[in-house]
Amino acid sequence: MDDHTQDYSVGPPVSGDPTGWRADRGPSNGWEHGTLRRAVVHGVRLYNDGAFHESHDCFEDEWYNYGSGTTESAFLHGMVQVAAGAYKHVDFENDDGMRSLFETALQYLRGVPGDYYGVDVEEVRARLRAALDDPAVVDGWNIALDGERPEATAADYEYAEGLD
Repeated sequence: MDDHTQDYSVGPPVSGDPTGWRADRGPSNGWEHGTLRRAVVHGVRLYNDGAFHESHDCFEDEWYNYGSGTTESAFLHGMVQVAAGAYKHVDFENDDGMRSLFETALQYLRGVPGDYYGVDVEEVRARLRAALDDPAVVDGWNIALDGERPEATAADYEYAEGLD
């Protein structure tokens, strides 16, 4: 575990016991990588609000904390591609670009646990596969986190604005 990815202020999951959460360590330091969970919470909320560029930035900034070949890196890189693909589809109506990014995302997300840091990765993979044939399935899709589909708040936008 890397000390630079620890953030003991990040709270426990809303529900469940997702991969990355260590309930045996207590609510104040239960995440293997608290900064990863923080980036996921902000990134998912922003994605669900249609702020795909800001969502992308949340995942990308955290991705740089992990070495190649780690599950953390693969997951974050995959989520970067998810946000970028949605951005291509919604903002630029570029479905070929979306498909390319989603194909890459599926490669990165292969082998990532289905409940990684609270994200329903199984659903993400299924939606990406469906979008390869029918890009419209991305329209209005919100990513599940801890069994909910959270919306962005001002704090999520502030987090994204504060990234380097």
